[in-house]
Amino acid sequence: MINVLFAARPERWTTYEQPLRDALAKAGVEANLAVDLPPEEVDYIVYAPNSDLQDFTPYTRAKAVLNLWAGVENITGNKTLSIPLARMVDPGLTKGMVEWVTGHVMRYHLGIDTDILRSDAQWQPRTPPLAQERSVVILGLGALGAAVAHTLIGLGFEVSGWSRSAKSIEGVTCYSGDAGLTQALSRAEIAVLLLPDTPATENTLNADTLAAMPRGAFIINPGRGPLIDDDALLTALNTGQIAHATLDVFRIEPLPQDHPYWAHPQVTVTPHIAAETRASTASEAIVENIRRGEAGEPYLNLVDRSLGY
Repeated sequence: MINVLFAARPERWTTYEQPLRDALAKAGVEANLAVDLPPEEVDYIVYAPNSDLQDFTPYTRAKAVLNLWAGVENITGNKTLSIPLARMVDPGLTKGMVEWVTGHVMRYHLGIDTDILRSDAQWQPRTPPLAQERSVVILGLGALGAAVAHTLIGLGFEVSGWSRSAKSIEGVTCYSGDAGLTQALSRAEIAVLLLPDTPATENTLNADTLAAMPRGAFIINPGRGPLIDDDALLTALNTGQIAHATLDVFRIEPLPQDHPYWAHPQVTVTPHIAAETRASTASEAIVENIRRGEAGEPYLNLVDRSLGY
């Protein structure tokens, strides 16, 4: 019998308790799952970075910390954490992200906002381009970026991608490094941001990189708020360099009521809804790593803390 500590906000326990118990039973893992266990008896920690647990020093027997969130920027710098840390790669979250991004790419590609006629609008029929005539660039080619890329390729889009380190994805023109970022953005009629939040990715879209994009390009950010220099984006929107931006994540959430994004006619604000971890599928992912740990197999989705993701 192993001991599994659930360390997250109380409302998360209400959501996750039964799915985790079901997943443990399905995997044949005998475990004592609880929210309150003696630290020295804990084998695995199911964790949310906003929980009260911030000092991992007492957990001398723990084998791994299994993050409930896809984002790990709030835990990678914790100097008391020396055991393996796995980030959440949830099939349900991935599917949700793919659907959300695809919907907004199609919205921009087809010009749906423009075609919605109101009483003062003129009847001006037009023919949108085919997907094969539209270039989409994905910044961030991890699990989410790759899944989005495959779906957009299936719809016929010309898809390119950029990541800090070199990646290879079938059907995707892949760029990397500083020079590669400019090359990728130079063809980005629609740019989708799915990078992690690290010191190296902050302000990836800034005055210089926004200027490298085709005039009238569109931006979709369901990744992380700090990826964009807000002042630079507002300037690019005001000059027409960027036609429109759909933003789901922000440096401060909820987005302050006095933020310029709210009133800007070329910005769509959504309340961090692009993708959410699903308790059932996330629980299966967590239990699979517990099973692997007990079987002596490699953990899935381990975080490289030197890179921050």
